[in-house]
Amino acid sequence: MPDRAAFSAWLLELQERLTLALEQADGSARFRRDAWQRPEGGGGESRVLKDGALFEQAGINFSRVQGARMPPSASVQRPALAGAPFEAMGVSLVLHPRNPHVPTTHMNLRLFVAEPAGSEPAWWFGGGFDLTPYYPEEEDVRHWHRVARSACEGCPPGTYELYKDWCDRYFYLPHRGETRGVGGLFFDDLNAWGFDACFAFGRRVGDAFIAGYLPIAERRRNVAFGERERQFQLYRRGRYAEFNLIYDRGTLFGLQSGGRTESILMSLPPLARWEYGWKPEPGSPEERLSRDFLHPRDWLAGPAP
Repeated sequence: MPDRAAFSAWLLELQERLTLALEQADGSARFRRDAWQRPEGGGGESRVLKDGALFEQAGINFSRVQGARMPPSASVQRPALAGAPFEAMGVSLVLHPRNPHVPTTHMNLRLFVAEPAGSEPAWWFGGGFDLTPYYPEEEDVRHWHRVARSACEGCPPGTYELYKDWCDRYFYLPHRGETRGVGGLFFDDLNAWGFDACFAFGRRVGDAFIAGYLPIAERRRNVAFGERERQFQLYRRGRYAEFNLIYDRGTLFGLQSGGRTESILMSLPPLARWEYGWKPEPGSPEERLSRDFLHPRDWLAGPAP
């Protein structure tokens, strides 16, 4: 049986560590804490930082909820569990920086437990982290993937490659023909290693996030930008919103299970824009994003920079 209390306690500790590290990095704004209860069972706490020096908006959400019927989005890989009572807990984080040269990023770790009548409970972990740059630099992407690979140390051989590939396939916008960003790690339905080993992997992923992201943010936060870069950032944020509202299983799960709407949609950027038929100029930094970065690549091939 999974130790739900231990994982829930670690999630709360992770949320607090992330809060303190990101407030320190921002240096100006602080997270507003918003505790909430779910009528069907459980609750959580959403933390939102707005109008900071580094982050235009940042959110870190903890939830631990129970429900009478597992929604369809949570049982895609396990149709026999559709409609079973469930408990779900997790921490999700989304950072929307102010400077267009600093990437947007997302991290999530979660545990599901389904309790079908007459059967043993079924449990699995999911999560990962990914990076969505607007004006990317290869050294940043390579750093991000080195940290992702290090989080997979101690796992079966090929774990980084498996979950890196899954991330590339999951964060893909088929109607745009491009990935959302430069990937990272994504895993779901993980229980094959046993609870303790799966939990340990989740801890390594959660602990790796700050080491992966903040060095990139610190390198780029003071790069000069103007209205052109700001408008492109807002345009690309529109693609980010498209993925979250059309494809993201976490968003669908939250809405289908009657979750708290403000917390579910916390991942959306504070501002975004769309423009009909717009295309970047050939050879421009904006074209370079789509041409060189928004398709799967082996970022760790060749010598380290």
